[in-house]
Amino acid sequence: MKKAIKITVLLMLLAFAGTWMFVIFKLSGMSSNKSNGKSTDIISIFIEDTLDVTNEYGITSSHPTDEKLDRAASLINAPMRKVIHASVYFVLAFFVMTFFSILLDHKKYIISLILACVICVTFAITDEYHQTFVNGRTGRPLDVAIDSAGSMVGIGFFSTYHLVYKSGYKNALEDEKKRNFNGKHSV
Repeated sequence: MKKAIKITVLLMLLAFAGTWMFVIFKLSGMSSNKSNGKSTDIISIFIEDTLDVTNEYGITSSHPTDEKLDRAASLINAPMRKVIHASVYFVLAFFVMTFFSILLDHKKYIISLILACVICVTFAITDEYHQTFVNGRTGRPLDVAIDSAGSMVGIGFFSTYHLVYKSGYKNALEDEKKRNFNGKHSV
């Protein structure tokens, strides 16, 4: 990769990761009432829209009351928030892993892996600690574990792609060399 392109890509990845961390930090700074209210409202809208579509296509014929919709949204809220926690850290890990992989020219992959793990887990810990200062929020080890698990899945996703790409690329080069060698020596 040309040096100017590499620097530009690295700066963009750094900006994406930094912006993503800022968004996580700002969302963690919401009071518990505001945060729960927003997520419950989003889930409620999703349920209503899903029912509208499934009713329109004849898949369902359900028209629950507002009370039932609110209850369903409340029941789904807690597990959905945990999934969102993990997903947000999945994305962060992907940005961080991509940054270090390019920075180190894909040569020191294990170092990239370790740095990404350390940064994501450290950020999860500091984010949970930050929440202890927010009205109605707490910092829980379970949330650190969920965030870290999301990070590890993101790193694993990147790693799978990276390793398959690298091994596929190397195998393709070796096959090309064999074809060229055999083609030159067969008369």
